[in-house]
Amino acid sequence: MSSNLKKIENSVATIELNIPKEKFEEGLNFSYKKNVGRFNIPGFRRGKAPRIIIERYYGEGVLYEDAIEHVFPDAYQEAIDTLKLEPIDNPTIDILQIGKGQDLIIEAVVPVLPDVELGQYKGIEVKKVEYNVKDEDINNRLEQMRQSNARVVPVEDRAAQMGDIVDISFEGFLDGVPFEGGKSDNYSLELGSKTFIPGFEEQIVGHNVNEEFDVNVKFPDDYRAEELKGKDVVFKVKIFSIKHKELPELNDDFAKDVSEFDTLDELKEDIKRELQEQYDLSAKEEMKENVVKAVVENSKVDIPEIMVDRQIDISLRDLDYNLRYQGLDLDKYLEITGKTEEDLRKEMHDDAALRVKTQLVIDKIGKIENITATDEEVDKRLSEMATNYNVKLEDLKKELTESQINNIKDDIVYFKTIDFIFENSKIIDKEE
Repeated sequence: MSSNLKKIENSVATIELNIPKEKFEEGLNFSYKKNVGRFNIPGFRRGKAPRIIIERYYGEGVLYEDAIEHVFPDAYQEAIDTLKLEPIDNPTIDILQIGKGQDLIIEAVVPVLPDVELGQYKGIEVKKVEYNVKDEDINNRLEQMRQSNARVVPVEDRAAQMGDIVDISFEGFLDGVPFEGGKSDNYSLELGSKTFIPGFEEQIVGHNVNEEFDVNVKFPDDYRAEELKGKDVVFKVKIFSIKHKELPELNDDFAKDVSEFDTLDELKEDIKRELQEQYDLSAKEEMKENVVKAVVENSKVDIPEIMVDRQIDISLRDLDYNLRYQGLDLDKYLEITGKTEEDLRKEMHDDAALRVKTQLVIDKIGKIENITATDEEVDKRLSEMATNYNVKLEDLKKELTESQINNIKDDIVYFKTIDFIFENSKIIDKEE
């Protein structure tokens, strides 16, 4: 079998495959054996007619389709390997020559990975990013610790205030009629948490245990339920209990209770150290993003639209997955926002194209620099996955396919390549 790359235009390759007549004859024999039982020819029992009789009775082309399907895959793969092409979709084919005693000539047209013209990717200048811990950050962390270690005590001698936790029942009415999702017989609400629509929590303030009263609010114009958008409603509310958080005092005793430290100053220093590590990591990741952005901007590549479409498909699946955690799905989201899937695809297009370009550029650099994933790195990633999914490492390895393992290796190489680009960049101070 031979092949010829006729042309590549806009990342679409046109290949001519020449399949020898002997190989095509094998395909015809395969097609005959596969289909002989389908033919009903006078004078022969079903499945017993010779091939030559079937071809004369139905025409020579009756066996072509299955014959082509039999010989084409091997010929196509051999051509792809020989020509060193990387297809990104299935080919479309056109028969240029076919017939008994002739070579089978097929033209295959297939989208391929585009060529990436790299610009500078070493020595890229990136401005230094720094985030330093402020007293406010430490105080906020301490306040979070106070909140998580607060005691909740009943309130019996006053009305509800902001910051209190109230146990209530409520039922909402639109034009005097209860609406779906607007009722609860026992709900614990922290006043000031902004859990409910604006105005609801504020109107509970000042009311006492066992008191029943109305709360009048207006749903936001962008509320998710279409029938409630911008509508005035009334909630019938009753308070069953009021509780108040007693926050511990910030002192050395507090530090001893919530940490391994003996003094509040030691606890503050540890919080500062921990926050600074987080800030330094965030700053490093931001600088990496800036370096990669510059490298991608320096590169040229014509991105096939099919790759962009596939990235949009991934983004839509991710969106649907995340929405389900919120009790929604993509269809409901489209209904709420008044958009169509086509609207979303258009909105996602530019970001998807950038993601594809970034992937292609990073992959090209990884190949040029011979960056690979070691066995140790793969094993470490698999161990992390096994821990995250709470499964045995051996069981995970048995379940993963070769393709999935290769995807893990590709992912490791991708981030190693980004690290390589960053390590070979030049960090400059902001004032330079």
